[in-house]
Parts: sequence; C-alpha cells; structure tokens
Amino acid sequence: MAIIVNVDVMMAKRKMSLNELSDKVELTLSNLSILKTGKAKAIRFSTLESICKALDCQPGDILEYVED
Repeated sequence: MAIIVNVDVMMAKRKMSLNELSDKVELTLSNLSILKTGKAKAIRFSTLESICKALDCQPGDILEYVED
C-alpha cells in the first residue's frame, strides 16, 4: 500500500512556491518539504485543511492511494 502526496503537483498548478505555501499554512519549510517529498509518515487533518485552503483544492487532489 502506498499513499502518494501530490502537494508539489498542486503547487505547480497554482503557480505557488514552497515559501509562499509555507507562509500561508504556517508550517516550516522543512516540515512542508518532508510532506512534499512523500517522506512524511502522517499528516494532521488541520494541516491538510490549511493546505487545501491555501491551494484551493480537495484532500483527494493532494493524497492518492496506489496499490503496490
């Protein structure tokens, strides 16, 4: 089972930099980078909500399930 995090895809679609997203969701660049690269083990719903609000998208646009 693999959950793919597509934050980078949504950032590109919205033409938003990592720094800009970091400021909007009030996350450190390092934590946002961990999430963006798919190295995160978990995400809080409040963080997911903030990211969705900043990127004007749905959670399903950011998280994707791919069967191994």
